[in-house]
Amino acid sequence: MGVSEVPAAALGDVRVLELGSMLAGPFVGSLLADFGAEVIKAEKPGKPDALREWPPFKDGVPLLWKTMARNKRLITLDIARPEAREPALALMERSDIVIENFRPGTMERWGFDPKTLQDRFPKLVWVRVSGWGQTGPYRGRGGYATVAEAFSGLASFTGFPDKGPAVSAFPLGDYLAGTFGAFGAMVAVHERRRSGRGQIVDVSLFEPLLRIIEGAVVRFDRTGESKARLGNQMEEDIPRNIYATKDGGHIAVSCGSQRIYENLLAAMGREDLKGDERFATMELRARHRDAIDGIVAQWMSSQQTDVAMALLEKHGVIAGKVQSMADVFADAHVALRGILTRIGDPELGEIRLPGAVPRLERTPGALHWAGRAPGADNDAVFGGLLGLARTEIQRLQAQGVM
Repeated sequence: MGVSEVPAAALGDVRVLELGSMLAGPFVGSLLADFGAEVIKAEKPGKPDALREWPPFKDGVPLLWKTMARNKRLITLDIARPEAREPALALMERSDIVIENFRPGTMERWGFDPKTLQDRFPKLVWVRVSGWGQTGPYRGRGGYATVAEAFSGLASFTGFPDKGPAVSAFPLGDYLAGTFGAFGAMVAVHERRRSGRGQIVDVSLFEPLLRIIEGAVVRFDRTGESKARLGNQMEEDIPRNIYATKDGGHIAVSCGSQRIYENLLAAMGREDLKGDERFATMELRARHRDAIDGIVAQWMSSQQTDVAMALLEKHGVIAGKVQSMADVFADAHVALRGILTRIGDPELGEIRLPGAVPRLERTPGALHWAGRAPGADNDAVFGGLLGLARTEIQRLQAQGVM
């Protein structure tokens, strides 16, 4: 399915050239492709995207690849080779956005300096994702999401007090940078309507993380205090934790307001605690967090999970059961929302992937195909889009460029 076949898609008039590999840059492309952008992803011949090597696998098929490369046209082109320069430039000329996530200086070394090419392609938007950004003393360092979480300050207050800092159990920094990169691309494309010119969108892995921990930033700036590491608790929201129930389940509770806290007391049958001065306000509960948290934990430990959830919901407490993936797949609300989208795949049969988010009323995103083999769209892109003769394609293939 090409861009001309989905004119109603929100981004049906946008073409994207995706370079690079793994997660952060490709997730930019994945988000844009979900909403109809024609994303052409280039992989190196004989050495495709390293994400194809990541587990889990099913019968030798990389499963993460199926969702990261969904809706993308896949070509093989070694842009590091001089012989690939002309087809690469031809693709850039026909694109609205170029995404790359190489270490800063790599594109310049290969002869694709965005600043130099801005005169040739003035409307092109460049999304450049890297560990540390395109400027600064650390720009040449390698960067991964784990390091970004540590460097940003997020890990300093994540984890339990007696166990030290912790990082996410998945590459949060990559996915967040990809989300910010897609947002930046859309901001730049929108601004292009006024100026007629594209621009460079510079996204590091650590800066989106620093952006979302804004409370810790302004706190340190004004008070010199660091945010405490409290496990599943929060300084600003008390009680707030994940509590074990009698039957082996777990329930998350968050009392972000006085009203919800009082609702929790009603649910537990502990309205007598309204008169306890230690817990009268959020500020006071913060001083006595262990005491109130222990009271909630003790009550939860005496309850069956479903019974506790029914009581909490009845009394207007913001709470939710900790769900396994099996629970998520079986959940009625998840099913009604349709977020797990079924799609056919020639290697795996019918598979379920997360659907396009957010939901657009008139032009929602959609899944058309899952990630495919390297070079699956070589003929359509090089022959159809660029109009290269069969002999030229064969010559580049013989050189190992394509």
